[in-house]
Amino acid sequence: MSTRARVWLLASTLATLVFATVPVDVRGAHAEDASPIFGVTIPDGYRQWELIAPSHEADPLNELRAILGNSVAIAAYRAGTLPFPDGAVLAKLAWKHVPSEEFASAFVPGAPTTVQIMVKDSKKYAATGGWGFGRFINGKPVDEAQHKTCFGCHEAGVKEHDFVFTRWAP
Repeated sequence: MSTRARVWLLASTLATLVFATVPVDVRGAHAEDASPIFGVTIPDGYRQWELIAPSHEADPLNELRAILGNSVAIAAYRAGTLPFPDGAVLAKLAWKHVPSEEFASAFVPGAPTTVQIMVKDSKKYAATGGWGFGRFINGKPVDEAQHKTCFGCHEAGVKEHDFVFTRWAP
């Protein structure tokens, strides 16, 4: 094999390794799809992740929520691992809740409101407890001002649980 071919092979192998280890928050994303401050994007395939727990947000939001996790997050929840390991990603899907037309005492998802993503990378996001945040409406990130509020809320509420509100549903 020629020197040129070896250099090309080495370069392409290294490029493949680097791309394969890029965190889920940036792979295949365009800058306009990334959250300000954190650079988090909506991960491909997140709707197929496992359910961690449902939740209900009362007034004024009146939302039904489903919190999903990638395989790293699910393994951490099952093992009771805290802090969450790097690579854990949580996705919160939220909808307005509306009365069911078929069952009067039930509520069902109405219009979608947001998708929120948390990505654990203890080095990249050291200043925010190891978590990067993304909040998206109609697939687009909300403004920087809203992203500046993410960590403050988590820091004030759940520091002892690695800044994560959601508990594993039995």
